[in-house]
Amino acid sequence: MLEHGKLALSDPKLFRNQSYINGAWVSGEGGTTLGVDNPADGSCIGEVASLSANDSQRAVDCAQSAFGAWSTLLPQQRSSILHRWFALMLEHKEDLARIMVAEQGKPLSEARGEIDYAASFVEFYAEEAKRPNIEGVTSHLPNAEVELWLEPVGVVALITPWNFPSAMLTRKAAAALAAGCTVVAHPSHETPFSALALADLAERAGLPAGVLNVVTGRASTVVPPWTSDSRVRALSFTGSTEVGRLLYRNSAQTIKKLVMELGGHAPVIVFGGCNIDHAVAETIKAKFATSGQDCLGANRIYIERPIYEEFCARFATAAQALSLGPGMQDCDLGPLMNEAAVAKQEDHVRDALQQGAKLLCGGQGSDLGPLFYPATVLGDVPDTAKIMREETFGPVAALTPFDTEDEVVARANDSEYGLVAYLHSSDPRRIYRVSRALQYGMVAVNRTKVTGAPIPFGGTKQSGLGREGARKGMEAFMEIKYVCRDWA
Repeated sequence: MLEHGKLALSDPKLFRNQSYINGAWVSGEGGTTLGVDNPADGSCIGEVASLSANDSQRAVDCAQSAFGAWSTLLPQQRSSILHRWFALMLEHKEDLARIMVAEQGKPLSEARGEIDYAASFVEFYAEEAKRPNIEGVTSHLPNAEVELWLEPVGVVALITPWNFPSAMLTRKAAAALAAGCTVVAHPSHETPFSALALADLAERAGLPAGVLNVVTGRASTVVPPWTSDSRVRALSFTGSTEVGRLLYRNSAQTIKKLVMELGGHAPVIVFGGCNIDHAVAETIKAKFATSGQDCLGANRIYIERPIYEEFCARFATAAQALSLGPGMQDCDLGPLMNEAAVAKQEDHVRDALQQGAKLLCGGQGSDLGPLFYPATVLGDVPDTAKIMREETFGPVAALTPFDTEDEVVARANDSEYGLVAYLHSSDPRRIYRVSRALQYGMVAVNRTKVTGAPIPFGGTKQSGLGREGARKGMEAFMEIKYVCRDWA
């Protein structure tokens, strides 16, 4: 067993501290490093290579060189490699989960669940790799045959966040690799070790050199060479809308295909007549999973007035029962990622209370450490409060009553975001009407979990562009070539 602070791994080789470029583990031209801290106790779990812009450019060179052989490999061969990668992820699930807990802080059971989730994308796209076929089209011209070919776009750049450091990489990379693309990937500098462990397993699975490159360091250094390089034909990003706008602008000169999963500000609408116990339990999940640090996290919770008081009381009681502690202890809530995240919770709570909201539970820090913040519930929150206008990205729930269906739909849609909305009702006609009316890319009805490899994940408005997962996620990394053929 290998000890890295509080981290113990059965396979020490999974804890990599160098970038992975062209099938080699490299420290970069400057040899500089970044420290990665455990958010639970502030201890440094290790230092990771911080690569230069030249190193980042070299990763594109290697990916471009590898593209020809990888894109022309039989789809069945690409599929076999992805299947081996999937099997290795499950074999090393516990180590991957422990690495994630150490650098990200989420409870161990959630980390194990994320590894399963991450692996599911690799398995799904291992099968999809064999399916992009030539499509025949009825010809509109005499003596002509018409075909549509799906072909890989080329080198793709992937930029992944710290809150789901494994799943966001595999959701993008598995789709791109299955399509026949080669990859340059940049994980968040706060959680690089999960991505490096996955690269190690991909290498063991037989992925050829240069096909998957993981470049660690500061995004401000690593990413600009990719946005300006015309050989990088597509870019996929998960993160804030603000950064998404910047990447959109910087990619315009080279006209890249873009897939962006950006911010969320999810409403929960709870109508009278629903199963309140079920609605409370599901809304607790929607709000407090990953300690609220989830783009799908519930931010605005609207409850129909006749059941408002009862729902508030039950919800606050359930929130108070959530345990808080280090992820390795597998509590319900772990630490937040950084001091800025804690400051945002404090600011949103303070602002809401100043505007007349009621504190139903929580609302103060914890003696467990500076990054721990307990489950907090606010009632009677006015729509003018910051928490109703901004993504909180933490364990603070804002509850407010509503009176009519039209009113609550208008309030729920009054946002620049449109990723996911949650709806609880027992009326099938109302479910249909409201699901239609909500301006969101995904709607969850009487449940929380809706994501998975077979579904197209993504939002509307300023929550993003394109879709990830499902066949749509693979098509994002492919181009359609139209061939019109005459045998004369």
